[in-house]
Amino acid sequence: MKRILSLLILFALLLPLILCVSSCDKAGGETVTLYVYNWGEYMSDGTEGTLDVNEMFEEWYYETYGVKVEVNYSTYSSNESMYAKLSSGSVHYDVVIPSDYMIERMIAEDMLAELNYNNMPHIGNIHSDFFGPNAVYDYYDPDNKYAVPYMYGMIGIIYNTTMVEADDPSLGSWKLMWDERHAGNILQFNNSRDAFGTAQYFLDLDVNSTSESDWRQALEKLKEQKPILQGYVMDEIFNKMENGSAAIAAYYAGDFLSMYENNEDLEFFYPAEGTNLYVDAMCIPKASQNKEIAERYIDFMLTEEPAVANAEYTYYASPNNVVRENTEYREYMDSIKEGGYDLMYGTDTVETSSYKNLGGDQLIMLNELWEELKSDIQVGLPIYIICAVILLILIGGGTFLGERKKIRDKY
Repeated sequence: MKRILSLLILFALLLPLILCVSSCDKAGGETVTLYVYNWGEYMSDGTEGTLDVNEMFEEWYYETYGVKVEVNYSTYSSNESMYAKLSSGSVHYDVVIPSDYMIERMIAEDMLAELNYNNMPHIGNIHSDFFGPNAVYDYYDPDNKYAVPYMYGMIGIIYNTTMVEADDPSLGSWKLMWDERHAGNILQFNNSRDAFGTAQYFLDLDVNSTSESDWRQALEKLKEQKPILQGYVMDEIFNKMENGSAAIAAYYAGDFLSMYENNEDLEFFYPAEGTNLYVDAMCIPKASQNKEIAERYIDFMLTEEPAVANAEYTYYASPNNVVRENTEYREYMDSIKEGGYDLMYGTDTVETSSYKNLGGDQLIMLNELWEELKSDIQVGLPIYIICAVILLILIGGGTFLGERKKIRDKY
């Protein structure tokens, strides 16, 4: 009896400690890391007075579920670089935000997990054009199983008004990207799909063509452009266009507004021949080790405060109704540039099409054509002159050494 009594007393004394350990384990236990992989400059991060939405999520998740989550956030510059990293199997991410055609490819290759919408009570915030039974912009995921729309927009041409005259006959057309008068001041996309797209729209070719001759026709057009380019770029475009070291570039409309904020000499148009309309959406890779938390992360980004913060930070068009119907957001967009809201949302008069996933053989062909373009050496008169000078130097040097050897042999 004494032993039993002693054990009961000991248990009574230890009970508060046991409860504390249990509570502390829930509240202050191991931190879960959520790996998020996104485009650069594509989420509000707390810089320059903006809202840090990832930090906000971490606080919200702890308050709601009592679990510490740390968001490990990293960025990529193109769909292709993101795909290469994920498909290598060397890294695992919980949330990725690819573009439409890449999502379609990842679904076909069984790289994405089906979403549990029970963990996404705010999915109804997405505009019916982008999600649901009557959606027209869910072509990449028609059954709405794998992707939740994040942002959308169109490609256009940015130009510097101090370097391109207002009466330039190429303005309003893709022709501006091939105008030799601006040689050395033109920037082209450094990713195959968008770069080929610029040539295909210019030539009135189908951007999803299954004809190799169509793609080769676009390749020849890009080769024609190559000698007048300053370079192929992605995120480097921001510095180049903002500081005036380049005059013309094809890029995404939302990013134009970011650049305009730092250089009001910049202007933008959607080419008359037509352009690309794209949707970027939040997905969960099959290799995710925190799927439920990832789904709650996606749902959190659909709520008003982070959704508006991300739209204001990126300047991209949002498919989220709580953003589109926000009066302060509309005023904010127009404060960046007069007509800024309509630039992103009033695009019904622009002829558009969207990239679709290319088949396996077509992807191989596109990669080969892209490599051919990037490795193609343009040989012009200056190169010939330089080669001739080098050859003369080598011949002269050989003659000189030969004469010296004769003199040495003589003595």
